[in-house]
Amino acid sequence: MPDGAKRAAGKASESRSRSRYRFLPSAALPPDLPEGPVPIAEMANAFGVTHRTLHFYEEKGLLSANRIGLMRVYGVDDVMRMAVINICREAGMPIAVIQELMADLGRAASQEEAEAIFQEALAVRKRELTAEMSTLHRQLQQVSDLLDPDASSEIPSLNDNEDQSTLSDKELRCLSLMAESFSTQRIARALDLKHDEAQALEADIILKFRANNRFQAIAKAVLLGIVKV
Repeated sequence: MPDGAKRAAGKASESRSRSRYRFLPSAALPPDLPEGPVPIAEMANAFGVTHRTLHFYEEKGLLSANRIGLMRVYGVDDVMRMAVINICREAGMPIAVIQELMADLGRAASQEEAEAIFQEALAVRKRELTAEMSTLHRQLQQVSDLLDPDASSEIPSLNDNEDQSTLSDKELRCLSLMAESFSTQRIARALDLKHDEAQALEADIILKFRANNRFQAIAKAVLLGIVKV
């Protein structure tokens, strides 16, 4: 095939690839990306991946690259797709799930529909992570009990058969603020407490959930339906 025909075929292929993604969900782009085609090295650096990862995404039909001379470059649409893909990968979605998601996005008829598709995919992943957290908590608790059987009888913990009445009103208010990512200092101000009093309140909550830190306590509270995030 003559070079001109090859270039025309390549452009047609790229056009078909990009036309599948008329609408994409909003995703933050890395700062300081150059305008116009982005060389593969800058694309990799911007998203914190390797060249091989970008090649892999191309092989899976998620990205398409062009060439300027010997240099592989990505257009603005590829950059936008990569931003969505990167969010999915950081959330731990398998590549097959990302492929299905991108296929669904390719069929989106409006920006609103694309946003809704993406939000639903994230909600599904959140439910999966919540289930995994529950399993990990049970496994951790089992190991902890085996290592220190006496500890379980000493700690007034919450379990799946107890409700939020085990916590005091002040503890419930503190837990809600913890779930909203309030720092200990902000919790102290919100509850009109001294800093060390707020620390002690958090520590009591963490102890009741038999957790190692505030994040584990919040996760258990969410699983029990005591707080919502």
